[in-house]
Amino acid sequence: MDLLLILTYTALCIAIFKIFKIPLNKWTVPTAVLGGVVLIGGLIFSMNYNHPFSETSRDYFVTTPIVPTVSGRVIEVKVQGGVKVNKDDVLFVIDPEPFQFKVDSIRAQLKSARIDQKRALELVKRGAGSQRAADLATAQADTLQAQLAEAEFNLSETVVRAPTDGYVAQLALRPGMMAVSLPLRPVMVFVHAEDLYFVGWYRQNSLLRLQAGNEAEVALNGLPGQVFTGRVKSVLPALAEGQIQASGNLINPLAAIFPGRIPVLIEITDPDFQQYVGTVPGGAFGQSAVYTDHFHHVAIMRKILLRMSSWVNYLFPFH
Repeated sequence: MDLLLILTYTALCIAIFKIFKIPLNKWTVPTAVLGGVVLIGGLIFSMNYNHPFSETSRDYFVTTPIVPTVSGRVIEVKVQGGVKVNKDDVLFVIDPEPFQFKVDSIRAQLKSARIDQKRALELVKRGAGSQRAADLATAQADTLQAQLAEAEFNLSETVVRAPTDGYVAQLALRPGMMAVSLPLRPVMVFVHAEDLYFVGWYRQNSLLRLQAGNEAEVALNGLPGQVFTGRVKSVLPALAEGQIQASGNLINPLAAIFPGRIPVLIEITDPDFQQYVGTVPGGAFGQSAVYTDHFHHVAIMRKILLRMSSWVNYLFPFH
């Protein structure tokens, strides 16, 4: 974006030299160059400091890896990739027969255990049996009851349903495949139908001015020539480059050479953007700018440059 400002100044100088027929000599050319350095340098400093810009901004969306609670052979896939489904709609079905056999077996054992429990309690009542035998029969019946509840739950989990409204992305699951209850082996990725999270990645010195509530604008590469207004919803307080997790590895000093950027969550409030909701894909790339209350008159230049950057998006081969 700074290059656009320099090119604009260069074009203006050329026009002035041509219109007013100013000769090119050792005085006029250095004056124009020095004036450009001072003028553009001052404007860029004031603009970048008070109205920061991010050439790296993106829409983010939340996904859920679908991992079945039980393992088994898939017999039916109900969902289609990219087609919206509602919460609790069936995604796919695992062969229920082994789980039904388990339920039937435990039910039969429980029925027999309840009869034994009833007999033991009756004997205790008549004084012909021990209380210990009755307690053991009751404990056995209760254990089988708990096993039956677990087996019935597993049987119900052979029908895998949508966690929320949304859609399945890149569906590759087919009948006959094995669905395994392992977190590292999801069978599909579910995209939730909720608002996208637009994040602008700003340089760390932008924290000197950035704060929640600041006015912001967003330009998406997929919508060239259009700029949408918004506001800074939050400035996230952590950088990915600084995170550590409990593991057997020590911190690598080579990772410390990357400064990282501050993630700034921007809420797009422009009413004109509503017509594009559903057509702008999750993960869409763009640029963003934040306008603070300081040196507000310089913000007009940032807005012009952001729009110029958006117009460049029409040049598909070059941008």
